Amino acid sequence: MTSPAGSLLLTWLYAPGDRPEVVAKALRSGADVVIVDLEDAVAPDRKGYALDATAELLAARPPVPVHVRLNALDGPLAASEARRLAPLPGLGALRLPKVTAPADVARVAGWAATPGTPSLYPLLENALGVENAYAIATAHPAVAGVSLGEADLRADLGVTEEAGLAWPRGRVVLAARAAGLPPPPQSVYPDVRDTEGLARSCAAGRALGFLGRAAIHPRQLPVIERAFLPSEREIEAAEEILKASATGTGALALPDGRFVDPAVVACAHRTLVLARRARRDSMTR
Repeated sequence: MTSPAGSLLLTWLYAPGDRPEVVAKALRSGADVVIVDLEDAVAPDRKGYALDATAELLAARPPVPVHVRLNALDGPLAASEARRLAPLPGLGALRLPKVTAPADVARVAGWAATPGTPSLYPLLENALGVENAYAIATAHPAVAGVSLGEADLRADLGVTEEAGLAWPRGRVVLAARAAGLPPPPQSVYPDVRDTEGLARSCAAGRALGFLGRAAIHPRQLPVIERAFLPSEREIEAAEEILKASATGTGALALPDGRFVDPAVVACAHRTLVLARRARRDSMTR
């Protein structure tokens, strides 16, 4: 399943796998991706029901891409979940919790091989996973993205302040880029009522190189989208850069003295892709 035409993924909404009515609402929420969670959001005695309900959902293609977060890879459930869900036409990807090494990814790829392997998204949720970020990002051709799971990472590192996550955040952004993967989305912001704090956190994440964010409630989605869409000033600057790049090759100077090279041009292209998304969204509201 593909992303919305002409856009980049910005919003990833979690929904518990044992709550089909909540999953149905998530599919209508406007999120770019719905993540059906079989792990933390589901009580142990509801795991079987969650898998059955998710398999029923994915028997047909849903209106937006659906990813499924498996249970612990070293536990008794993940292998059967991957084998059951991988062949279903509605599965967009599998999300792999607490990945610590490339072997974890390879193991899931083996479970999920049908004739092909669905896209895989390793989650780095402890120190060892972050340390091995690039090796995990390049562990298998089916890896389509990597991201942090910050709640578990905070506990593993004993972090009490945001500053303690600066290095892991930069590490995952660098690993994704080095592996040729899309920029990672930010981890969830846990206070669904604090939209101002969410906006500030998104702005800080965008400055670090993240693109988009996971959410745990639909009210967070418009805040996330606004934070990662370009401003009018950014759009004008990108258009100026592309206009200048069309006049020659190599490094070019803009009228204000800034130099433009191919990397800057590539960023300008992405800005205008996101701008097209913003204009399309405004027309459909």
